[in-house]
Amino acid sequence: MQEPFEDLGQGARLYRDHLNATAQRALSGETLDLADSAGWIAPITPGGRRFSVRQVNFGPLGWVSDHRGYRYQTRHPETGLPWPAMPQSLQNLWADLQPDAPTPEACLVNHYIGAAKMGLHLDADEEDRQTGLITISLGATARFRLGGPSKSDPTRPVILNSGDVLVMAGASRNAAHGVDRIIETDDLFSTNLGFNGRISLTLRRVTRG
Repeated sequence: MQEPFEDLGQGARLYRDHLNATAQRALSGETLDLADSAGWIAPITPGGRRFSVRQVNFGPLGWVSDHRGYRYQTRHPETGLPWPAMPQSLQNLWADLQPDAPTPEACLVNHYIGAAKMGLHLDADEEDRQTGLITISLGATARFRLGGPSKSDPTRPVILNSGDVLVMAGASRNAAHGVDRIIETDDLFSTNLGFNGRISLTLRRVTRG
């Protein structure tokens, strides 16, 4: 029986509370251990502007941004080491929600603290722009925006809570999206997850095949 989801249109599906508290704690711990050992990155845009989030990648390929541009590469840009292997739990989640899709090759981890946000953008650096992408939310609540194929299209707000999983497949795979703000609360679940703010893990297929 297929798990129920919230239909956001354009092929986007939101699975509320997909990860229970135990699964969230386990994934948070594994994510922090891998990220800390690999080394968080404070990325900049090609124009030299600093991102408000810090990032790291898991898997054979990782997305990076610096003065050379946006791209995927097999090694950490500062240490020169391969990215940490993608946790099996993430691969299993991908297979459960996209059973017919080729395996994921990259997991971009974004850590939002305080006023950090992510401007409206299109995921366009992958060769494969047909396979859906999956984003897992941990920690603080985010106000996410989902638009259309152009950044000038109208957007709709979507609240993403800890444990929610968003699948952007179909037309939504190439829709503009971003994070307006992080919503801190007095009972912030991330205090039990070992970090402040919000962590998102976005799984993507990069190459065709």
